[in-house]
Parts: sequence; C-alpha cells; structure tokens
Amino acid sequence: MLDLKQFELWFVTGSQHLYGEETLRLVDEHSQTISNHFDLAPEIPVRVIFKPVVKTPEEIYQIIQEANSTKNCIGIVAWMHTFSPAKMWIRGLQILQKPLLHLHTQYNRDIPWAGIDMDFMNLNQSAHGDREFGFMMTRMRLNRKVIVGHWQQKEVLESLGQWSRVAAARHDLQGAKFVRFGDNMRQVAVTDGDKVAAEMVFGFSVNTYAVGDLVAVINQVSDADVAQLVEEYAETYSLAEVLGKGQERHAALLDAARIELGLKYFLQDGNFKGYTNTFEDLHGMKQLPGIGSQRMMAAGYGYAGEGDWKTSAMVRALKVMGSGLQGGNSFMEDYTYHFDPDNSLVLGSHMLEICPSIATGKPSCEIHPLGIGGKEDPVRLVFNAPAGPALNVSLIDLGNRFRILVNEVEAVEVTEQLPRLPVARALWKPAPDMQTACAAWIYAGGAHHTVFSQNLTTEHIESFAEMFGVELVVIDKNTSLRHLKNELRWSEAAFK
Repeated sequence: MLDLKQFELWFVTGSQHLYGEETLRLVDEHSQTISNHFDLAPEIPVRVIFKPVVKTPEEIYQIIQEANSTKNCIGIVAWMHTFSPAKMWIRGLQILQKPLLHLHTQYNRDIPWAGIDMDFMNLNQSAHGDREFGFMMTRMRLNRKVIVGHWQQKEVLESLGQWSRVAAARHDLQGAKFVRFGDNMRQVAVTDGDKVAAEMVFGFSVNTYAVGDLVAVINQVSDADVAQLVEEYAETYSLAEVLGKGQERHAALLDAARIELGLKYFLQDGNFKGYTNTFEDLHGMKQLPGIGSQRMMAAGYGYAGEGDWKTSAMVRALKVMGSGLQGGNSFMEDYTYHFDPDNSLVLGSHMLEICPSIATGKPSCEIHPLGIGGKEDPVRLVFNAPAGPALNVSLIDLGNRFRILVNEVEAVEVTEQLPRLPVARALWKPAPDMQTACAAWIYAGGAHHTVFSQNLTTEHIESFAEMFGVELVVIDKNTSLRHLKNELRWSEAAFK
C-alpha cells in the first residue's frame, strides 16, 4: 500500500495590499486555521501545507514556481479570502505544472446579522473574490476542480480528499516506467497505441524488454526465497491438496513462486511501476504467470494481459487513488453475458490474472490446465468479487486523442458454484441496463480490458481526466444512446 501522507497539497490564499495590515493579518490567520483543519481531517489522505498569503504578482509567481519544483507537492488549493485582482495571477498560472483546485469557501459559515459591518465585508469577500479568480482561469482555459461549500462541511472534506487521491495518482505517473514483455497479442488493435503520445499526455513511459531478460532473473532466484514464498502461499490462501509439500503438483507451485519472485525483483531493480505480458511470448518460462501477476497487482503494481500497456498504467493509477480505502482495483475483462431478460448480467474474469484485492473471503490457490500458451499448467488464485457498487474504466487511443470510458455497475454476489471455471471472477449489472450500457461502450470504442474498481467513484475518474485534459465518457443510470451519440459527435469536433 502506498503511503499517501508523503504527498503535499499547498494551501495558497490570495489577497492584495489594498485592505491594510490588520485585514491581511486576519486573512493569514484564517487561512492557517483552514489549512490545519484540512491537514488533520481523516477524509484527506495527504498533507495540506499552509503557505503565506500572496498579495502581488511576484509572490504568486514565486509560490507557483516553488510548487512546480518541490518533489512531493502534488497540487495547489487556491482560495481568495478577499478580492485578489486576477491579472496578478496570469504569470503564475502560465507556468503552473501541478493540478489546481479552486476552493470557493469563506471563513465564517453564517452571516453575523447583528454585527455585520463594512470591516467584516472587506475581510470576507470570497463570494466575489473567487469569481474574479474563476474568470481568469476560464479565460486562460485552465483545467481545474472547483469545490463549493464551507470548509468544515463533510462534503467539502470528502470532495477535497477525493481530488487529492487523484492528484497523487497523477503525480505517481510522472516519470513512471512500465515494462512490456514482448509485444501485444498479435493482430489485436485496442491493446496497441501510441506510446510516445501517452508519455507526452500522461507522463509515463512504456518500453519493451525481451521475455529472456525476465527469464534470466527468474533463473537466478534462490531456492530459499522460493521456499519462503511457498510457505506464505500456504498461510495466506486455501492451498489445493495437490500443491502441498510432497504432493504430485508441488513442483508447479515452486515454479510459480520462482516466477513471481523473478517478476518482483525485475520490477524492483528497474524501478518499474507496472508491466504487461502476453501468452504468445513465454519463451523460457515453464508456465504463464498467474498467481505472480495477481500478487504483483495486490502489491500495488499495474498489470494487464496481452501487451495492454494502457490498462496496466490505469491499474497503477487507480491503485494509487484507492490506497488505504476498503475494497480494491483489478485488471478485468468483460468475458461473457447472461442475457436473462429478468436478470441480465456480465461475467468478468480473465484467464488467470485478477487481483485478490477484490476477493471476498479467502482465495483458493489451485492449479488447472490452460488451453492457450502451450506451457505447463499454471497456478492461480480462485475467488469471487463481493457485491456492491463498482466501476469499469478503460483508456483507449483514438489516434488523435485519448479517451477514458467509465461504466458504473453494480456487482452482485456470485451464488453459482462454477465448478469447471477455476478462475477469479466478478459478476455485475451495468448501468443503466445491459442493452444500453453495452451499446454505449461499443459506440464509444471501449476496450475489452478494463480496470474494475470497488473503492473509487466516477468523480475520481472525472478529476483524473480533467487533470490531463483527456476526454471522458461516462455511462451511468442517466445514459441514453441518442444523447451519448451526440456527445461523441461533439467531442470529435471539440478535440479536433
């Protein structure tokens, strides 16, 4: 789990010298009180650091320049306590490289009806000071998040906490490295894409390494390390009898553990944050990584199958966003449908690689044949995902731009035993209904691979798309195909 407390949001308040030293002293005190409240709020997982009130173009430029160069600063929260003439902000906003949240609040919650006077009015001018600031950001076409409400309201704290998680994920992607072992699955379109464009837009790089490079690391793993990991398997999961020590398939469990450790050491040594592989390129490996990829995801790494580097990066991003929250995020694929008119469902799964962070109960560690890949039977974790609200998120490359798709779904309990389907799986109802959701996904060009999340909301993904200036398409309870097709047409024109 990533410790989000290593990251900082800077709380920056705008004012001007017009109001005199006493007013500016109060502005500074109020700003520090609000910032400290945010820093201690359990709803906000990162540090919130107070910065002295800025009153001139030079001070604004300097604080933004410092934010840009401070490693652990992941964004700025800006608030205009008084009226801060927005032309002062132009130079600073022009160089801003971190996400920006505009907090539209005021220090006092209520109007002091009996005591309000012009001194109070001069001090508490957020109602129009923030509008001046908002105009300038709109005039400059800046993407930002706007939160409205009193700073002590739970809704404000929760919204700021959600945004801070996304800012941390964005920060994590800057300079992140992802490994592509081999190429993508042959002849597949949606898992491919423009890696140069992705690095320009999102900040992460994807580079190919030969499977042989990984195999060399796997072959160097010590027997002692393998034995220790196998003990961990036995303690953590319900181990199939045939995989136990002295049993007929125990050697396969040792091989799986050696592959996992090879993956782990390769990623650690190269400071990588995720990877992708394909069953078509396994030269030198005894089995397709199953439990290894599952556990790498559970440890926070991005992963997707079949060379799908975009989904691998999204898995990592959502892992960071969801760090510390109950529930999990996993690589997923819409595998097959249940078209019962009274209970339409999607069965989500993959050959092997679903993250146990979304497991309900204790996963079972099993071994079964796999009809593709041409290797020995792979070890995998088998489990069901729990019921509850969830998202399916997909990043696709449309050639002239990237698009992020979200489908809000409701996961349901898997009540059938599925004795002949020994893989991890999730079952869900897509919003607004099966026919509309599936058609909308296809119209929008959504991939067959997604990130399945049970601890994040559409608001997280909306903020993520806005931070990168990327198109977002949401399929939810309000979606109609007529409106969605118009939205796609408008987006095509807007992004040209």
